[in-house]
Amino acid sequence: MTAREPELRHVAVILDGNRRWAQGRHVPLEQAYCQGALRVHDLVTWCEQAQVRAVTVWALSQDNLHRRPQEVAQILNSVTRGLGRIATTTRWHIRLIGALDRIPAHHAVRLRTLALRSAGARSAGTLTIAVAYDGRADIVTAIRSLLHERAPGERAAPIDESAISRHLSTAGQPDIDLVIRTSGEQRLSGFMPWQTAHAELYFTVTLWPDFTRGDFDEARRWFAGRQRRQGS
Repeated sequence: MTAREPELRHVAVILDGNRRWAQGRHVPLEQAYCQGALRVHDLVTWCEQAQVRAVTVWALSQDNLHRRPQEVAQILNSVTRGLGRIATTTRWHIRLIGALDRIPAHHAVRLRTLALRSAGARSAGTLTIAVAYDGRADIVTAIRSLLHERAPGERAAPIDESAISRHLSTAGQPDIDLVIRTSGEQRLSGFMPWQTAHAELYFTVTLWPDFTRGDFDEARRWFAGRQRRQGS
């Protein structure tokens, strides 16, 4: 009997390498972010064709907010334009997670408007965009929310994993099966420590703006060859 190929339900991508792409081509950084936004549109198309119905991309970390304001604005502008293209397809629900209160208000409004616009999508799947996101902060916020909803006399009651999961920003989605990080970096950098507990981690030297369908298919083949023991 041959081993059953692992099911790929949820793919997450850490979009890395935009600045190196711009430096290597001697082009403005904004061009790299625009190219990266086009790749996100490609990514959801590839995932739809592969029947992957949950896609998460980490577009901006909380640490990235310490970059020059101009660069942060370029990232947010490219994310907004990219989401606008995806929203017009009316095929994907767009979900925003992260501390949007920490980015300029007009960017947050534009992003939330696009997410609302996608609510009536025909639903090839859900695209989650992590903006000003930090994985540890997500867990802390979930626990605070859980305790807040409990009556004072219930706050000392045991807290289990399912209760925390219901209060995470990704509540309702399957845990991540495959994490792809581009540009050769081999770490998660605080990306969804809870949701990636059993994820397979795939690292590629390809810079995100150069990521192709061939790269995506290679990651899927690598995942298909994994034996997902999950502690067993």
